[in-house]
Amino acid sequence: MKNRYKLPLLFFLFFPLFSFSQKSWTLEQCIRYAWENNLQLKQQELAVEQSENQYNQARLNFVPSVSASLSHSMNWGRSVNVQDLEIIENKLSQSTSASARAAVNLFEGFTKTNDLKSKSVQMEISRSEVEKLRNDISVEIARSYLQILLSGEILEASLQSLESTTIQAERTKKLVDAGSLAYSSQLEIEAQIAAEKVQVVNAQNQLRSAMLSLEQLLDLPENADFGIEKVEIDFLIKDHHNISVDELFQSSLSLPQMRIAELNLKNSELQLAIAKGRLYPSISFSAGYGSYYSDSRDQSFFDQFNENRNPSLGFGLNIPIFNNYMVRTNVKNAQLGVTNSKLDQKYRQQLLYKEIQQAGNDALSYFERYKASGQNVKAMEESFRYVQQKFDVGVLNATDYSVAKSNLFRARSEYYQAKYQYVFQLKILDFYKGIPISL
Repeated sequence: MKNRYKLPLLFFLFFPLFSFSQKSWTLEQCIRYAWENNLQLKQQELAVEQSENQYNQARLNFVPSVSASLSHSMNWGRSVNVQDLEIIENKLSQSTSASARAAVNLFEGFTKTNDLKSKSVQMEISRSEVEKLRNDISVEIARSYLQILLSGEILEASLQSLESTTIQAERTKKLVDAGSLAYSSQLEIEAQIAAEKVQVVNAQNQLRSAMLSLEQLLDLPENADFGIEKVEIDFLIKDHHNISVDELFQSSLSLPQMRIAELNLKNSELQLAIAKGRLYPSISFSAGYGSYYSDSRDQSFFDQFNENRNPSLGFGLNIPIFNNYMVRTNVKNAQLGVTNSKLDQKYRQQLLYKEIQQAGNDALSYFERYKASGQNVKAMEESFRYVQQKFDVGVLNATDYSVAKSNLFRARSEYYQAKYQYVFQLKILDFYKGIPISL
């Protein structure tokens, strides 16, 4: 019987909160690993490279286009001798021609200039998307990391509770054997041990689930050597003071999601300028050089190429007159795009303002809950000491002792939950201030 009571202690000995055989990861290491290995983040980084390529191509669009051609033809039918215009019948004749041409658009309603600016803005949007995704990953990892620490504290509390109940059960058995207590007291304390074993198992499951969630966030391979450092967070807890939502909102306007909205508006304005630019005439300039050779002439190949040189210069003016109102329709759609971007920017600002309001309210609520639950734990501990003293002298039955023990464990669990939730909200408020998430 005595050995049976000591069995629950094995949970504490062989189920450590954080295994020393594993590599212990800090929160910062977890975040850094996710930044380096998250597949969505890698895809977004590829989008940044694509936008950089598009920007470089927009710059190269200002460079003149150059083309060259070389052709050789053979004719067995009727042809004309280009030297004396004599008709040649059924005689093989050959000719070779070569040319080079360069062209550049001198004016296109500033469409290329605005397109280059647009590509630059799109590149900044892609980079901000990467930063936003990194922030989202950091917040989720911090949430999961703190959940593991919370589950660990609850498991530790449940193991300590089970250990103390086991010691109390051994004492109760001695009193029952001596005839000082009824056998029913031993049965009741055994039932309490069974209930606390269930608490331990539930706490173990919660810790295991929290670890699995973090491993999945990190996309770690199965059976990876992974564990986290046990961090004391009490030093992070400070008295909560009412925050100025307006001040915090102003400091959070530099967050990536707000920069994205601002850049989207700028890009839509550039798209409108590009659409309007297509209403203007375009001016182009071209230069060419060519020559040819024909075997119908007696001169040599290089002599003919030298004589038949054909340099050229040209200017072109293209005036859009009617194109089924396509350009004007594009202008109207671009104007609607600007209006939509302005609305989206206002919507994101409203959403951010509400998020900050909610974060401030949650921080205050969790802080008050943390203080109240801490006072409740102190009261429950004092009450339980009084109950245990009465139970030790046989004045109180085991049922009342079990109820007091369960109430104390519940109070501690609520205290731990409020503490970690408050710490997480403090980190969220720091995030809106532009402070990186860390413990």
